[in-house]
Amino acid sequence: MLGQHSVPFWSPRYQAHMCTDLSMPALLGYFMTMVYNPNNVTLEASPISTVAEIEVGEQLSHITCDGTVANLESMWVARNLKYYPLSLRKAMDDIDGPLRFVPDTFSVRTCTNRLKSFRALTPWELLNLKLKTILDIPAQLYRDYGITPTWLQGAINSYNIQTVGKGVLDNHFDIGDKDSPQYFVAATRHYSWPKAGAIMGLGSENVVSVDVDLAGRLNIDQLKAKLDHSLKNERPVLAVVAVVGTTEEGAVDPLCKILALRQRFQAQGLSFIVHADSAWSGYFATMLPRDESWAALPGRDGGGVDGLVPDLSLRAETQEDLCALRYCDSVTVDPHKAGYIPYPAGALAYRDGRIKSLVIWTAPYLSQGAETSMGINGVEGSKPGASAVSTWLSHQCIGLDQKGYGARLSEACFTSSRFSALWAALSTPKYSFLCVPFNMLPSEATGSEKEIEEEKQRIRDDILSKTNAQIVKNNTGKDSADKTMTLLRALGSDININLFAVNWRYPGPEGKLNTDVEEANYFMTRIIKKLSVDSPDDATTTIPLYLTPALLEPDVYGECVENYKKRLGLEPDTGESLMVFRNVVMSPLASFSTNDNFINMLGNSFKCIVEKEKRNEDAPDYHSFWIHGAEQVFLSYRSMFNIAKHRQQVILGVELDEAGKTAYDELVGNTDGEIVLKTSHKLNLESHLKKFAPGKSVVFLGNLTTKSNGVVASDITVKIASVIKNRPLNRHAQDDSYPTGFMPFYLYGTATEQHIDHVLLQAPNISLTAGNVTLGLQDGVDISTAVVEKRGVIVTLEGIQEAAMQPFPDTNDALPAEFFFQPGCEFEVKVWDDPRSPTESTRNMLAEMRDKQQPLAKGTLRLGNDVVVDVDKINRDPYGEVAESDETCVSRWRERFSRIGKELSAFDDSC
Repeated sequence: MLGQHSVPFWSPRYQAHMCTDLSMPALLGYFMTMVYNPNNVTLEASPISTVAEIEVGEQLSHITCDGTVANLESMWVARNLKYYPLSLRKAMDDIDGPLRFVPDTFSVRTCTNRLKSFRALTPWELLNLKLKTILDIPAQLYRDYGITPTWLQGAINSYNIQTVGKGVLDNHFDIGDKDSPQYFVAATRHYSWPKAGAIMGLGSENVVSVDVDLAGRLNIDQLKAKLDHSLKNERPVLAVVAVVGTTEEGAVDPLCKILALRQRFQAQGLSFIVHADSAWSGYFATMLPRDESWAALPGRDGGGVDGLVPDLSLRAETQEDLCALRYCDSVTVDPHKAGYIPYPAGALAYRDGRIKSLVIWTAPYLSQGAETSMGINGVEGSKPGASAVSTWLSHQCIGLDQKGYGARLSEACFTSSRFSALWAALSTPKYSFLCVPFNMLPSEATGSEKEIEEEKQRIRDDILSKTNAQIVKNNTGKDSADKTMTLLRALGSDININLFAVNWRYPGPEGKLNTDVEEANYFMTRIIKKLSVDSPDDATTTIPLYLTPALLEPDVYGECVENYKKRLGLEPDTGESLMVFRNVVMSPLASFSTNDNFINMLGNSFKCIVEKEKRNEDAPDYHSFWIHGAEQVFLSYRSMFNIAKHRQQVILGVELDEAGKTAYDELVGNTDGEIVLKTSHKLNLESHLKKFAPGKSVVFLGNLTTKSNGVVASDITVKIASVIKNRPLNRHAQDDSYPTGFMPFYLYGTATEQHIDHVLLQAPNISLTAGNVTLGLQDGVDISTAVVEKRGVIVTLEGIQEAAMQPFPDTNDALPAEFFFQPGCEFEVKVWDDPRSPTESTRNMLAEMRDKQQPLAKGTLRLGNDVVVDVDKINRDPYGEVAESDETCVSRWRERFSRIGKELSAFDDSC
């Protein structure tokens, strides 16, 4: 089953997640060690694999299970380090404190390099001592006063943050919530950072996001502004995190500038740790020279062509930031990513090894051989020795230098750039779609549309149509600006991830682009279903190209995503997230396939899927309505959120021809289920409704149908008498949340006969409509005039928690038997003026209505027998495959495993 259903990470067709084939030594090291099952918690349980971990420690430092744990541990260290001076000071200040005897002559240098008595330091100064200053304190106390570090550690044990907790120290030094220390990290940070803030007791809201620039890198000006605010308000900063290789965009934050910024702020009194989250790209540092020649950082214009796979250096600024890793206080690296090591293998490197003493946690059975007991350091205790040996053997065989991992990753970077060239020049203005990479082309910065198209054509001519050998051969000439490798290096992200997105064009000679973000997202959702696995039964060998989706959220990407929408021809500033495709190039072996036009073959497969995929065009279609009323007929539209031509909420007053009225009257008296009117012919409903004006005859033909009888009357002439509501339901028109404490309905009808329709404010949702409801309003208030003349009002069912009910079940059959909306049900209600015209969006309408208006009336509302509840059609995606539920899928696979178990048992019995 694994062979048939697992994803082929080894295949060059796989360009999705950070998964690839593993290095052979890594696999062999893991297999060999796994047989012995050593536990690297202590040397006694793992003599050989512990030595291997120590060896790897010289290369990457402390081994963890993954980057999430490494990031958590780095925050643990930063918190303990920041509060260590407070613990020492409290141990000196307390009347019976163990350090009460330390004289006032004990002095340290403040963040601003001023020598000052430790007892005289303010809480702000204590919280901003430099890292080295803090770590030097035990040695300084030993040198000046004979206090041994061992005794010191035991003496302050009952004072440190690990024992008493953050709250005790905060209270003693009058550190309030507004002074709580914060972490700063780019908005594109990994989810492990707010999670770590929650676990550490700092609170996830104190892991503060910093805006990113148009390339997805941390915006250094925004960081400076936040640090200025912290300095001005004396709010401590535990750390600033540079994401050196984001897992979504492949962006490298400006680490050099962050380190320079720290020096400037330390001179003003604000100090913090700088941590590099290079879980993804740490191994890319092997592409750099190991000697001091890194300072010059010349760009290599396509060096080796062994096997006709050129290598490709990183951009100069990216190299500088990778070189600056040596100046960080701590660094996260994941061998199980770009190290090609089996899971789980993460690492946390400290620039100063003394920092580990801040997170030591011992157990009696680990006390022997504490120097080599890995379990006393960090978050984890028991952990597989196989990971350490696997990492060690892979490092030894491949090498952590330019000729080893550096060469492999250089080849992967070359292939990544070839993919970025593919996405950049895949589409032309004549295509039915537009493909745009996340990272702008060089010509986009200042060039015209003509120059951009010329650069795309150059990419087609000089890169996409050439083999690797031809690209290298053409990479000559006196003018370096014309070199193909120079152009390749300028394409794509900082490392080896490509983000790109597509938008579709309307048919016709003009080739007008779709401008709706929601429709572009829907289009890409349909495409990614063909290019990824979302069920255990998917035929993994038939997927022509593996990609993975990502979501660019305005709250995270801000101006960056709005600029990207513009480049795609979409409406910016809509507040909607934008879906994109993510192409991760990990395997150096994929580079060989670039020689036989393989990447272009993958591009053609992608192009074919995009061309064939259905768009959500607002084309003519059949439309359905529920029908209510006796003295006057009303139509309630059957909306569909997932189809553009049905994504509106419509209520119409209509007149049926004589045959239609007769057929309808007969059905009203003889049918228990709902009655539906469906248009006889396809039409563009929105365009049709725009034709309506008082006194103007607008008609269409419809069929009357019921569940039990099917079509009862055909080609009835339906004349539109009034458009009560015709409001959009696209994402831009929706509220940000479902209503709380009530449920809104449109109330419409005649002076003597009223009906209600659920106001659809968010998706997914439920259709609820009821004809001939009974109102019992207090004080005899008559609202019939408002209902008729104002073309409908709003009635809110009070006490109904719509937000708590969402999402409703996927099918009508799954609704509970005692559903709240049934014939005979009675509700407390308030009736309100509808503050907007019949065609205006409802976004934020109800909040404004309840804030600024008084209800027209209060009372009760009782449902009659004409009640319709539907969740099937409103949320259905007619273009999507019907997938079985997770529960059904799991149940079926359990049956398979059970069958295999029985077969194994029978085999065992026969033996």
